[in-house]
Amino acid sequence: MTARRFITIICALGLAALGSSFAAIAQPVPYEINVILALTGPAAFIGKAEQQSLQLVEGLVNKSGGINGRPVKFVIVDDTSSAAVTVQLTNALIAKNVPVILGPTFTATCLSVGPLVKSGPVDYCFSPAIAPPAGSYQYSATASTHEDAQAITRYYRERGWTKIALIATTDASGQQFAGALDEALKLPENKSMTLVARENFTPTDLSAAALAERIKAANPQAMIAWAAGTPTGTILRGMHDVGLDIPTSAGNGNMIHAQLAQYATFLPKELYFPGRRSLVYDPSAPAPVRSASQAFFNAFKSIDAKPNLASTLSWDPAFIVIDGLKKLGTNATAAQLNDYIQQLDGWAGINGFYNFKTGNQRGLGIDAVIMDRWDPATSDFLAVSKGGGAIK
Repeated sequence: MTARRFITIICALGLAALGSSFAAIAQPVPYEINVILALTGPAAFIGKAEQQSLQLVEGLVNKSGGINGRPVKFVIVDDTSSAAVTVQLTNALIAKNVPVILGPTFTATCLSVGPLVKSGPVDYCFSPAIAPPAGSYQYSATASTHEDAQAITRYYRERGWTKIALIATTDASGQQFAGALDEALKLPENKSMTLVARENFTPTDLSAAALAERIKAANPQAMIAWAAGTPTGTILRGMHDVGLDIPTSAGNGNMIHAQLAQYATFLPKELYFPGRRSLVYDPSAPAPVRSASQAFFNAFKSIDAKPNLASTLSWDPAFIVIDGLKKLGTNATAAQLNDYIQQLDGWAGINGFYNFKTGNQRGLGIDAVIMDRWDPATSDFLAVSKGGGAIK
């Protein structure tokens, strides 16, 4: 090899290496959004669905250019469904001065975060059951548990089912719903309705047959079994075992296809849920909401999966935060992001138009609640009401 050719090769290699270096330098650093989810423990069936949604959101956002050219990366940690672990993880993120946290997954863990973020960061909790103070740094996903209770009572009343029964778990979620139902039954329009039986169920109990027997003796026309996950299966099995087969509404955290398929042999003939607009595609929805909904269903179709209610809990909150960062820039502070969300009005998502100026820290009201019935024949949910539980 001649000296000239050797020098030429060396120069070419040097330029190639230099080009690679420039390419590496030019590659934008991902913008990390920290997420706390229950990926193990009792609430894992919800947390894993939220994780799946966030992974799809990440792909869609990055395909369209990320946040002002920077790719998004959700950094997800597992709190094991434990409020104590959630507190540790939240304090660690606060120490890093992050502007926003997505999650955690359910009522108890979200309640543990509230006192920690009074001065930031923004925390967009995925549980609909909490009620953060107006103007605070904490938000709650979708319509509230109180609105679920109101939608169920309206639907039951309009169906003529005025004698109702309740089984609620003794945990924070169950007791909050029980309180919400009490308030709903005090509304003037529900004066014809009577709670003829009320039972509490410990989530770790292995049988609910005795509770179901007592409820059966009260002769209700319909009932509510408010629990999530395994306790729901235990309650429904107990009802089946004592022959209590009446129209039943269950907690919407159970709106998971695989879970309900496992319960197929002991489900009541009529099983309802206070669902959300996002669960059943509505071609008559306003164009911006329809567009968001279509993107949501297309994303799940691309991975050959069916979304469930848990899938919806993280979807709109993630996009709201990302849209805020696109407007404010990736150096936005917690205070700036919080102010952006507080001023949002008319933001279109899969659950309708959001208006955070109401001060309810969720942007949605009872109109976002749609009563859905589980259809065993199609293994899917059917919308059976208009917004707020009004019968069609």
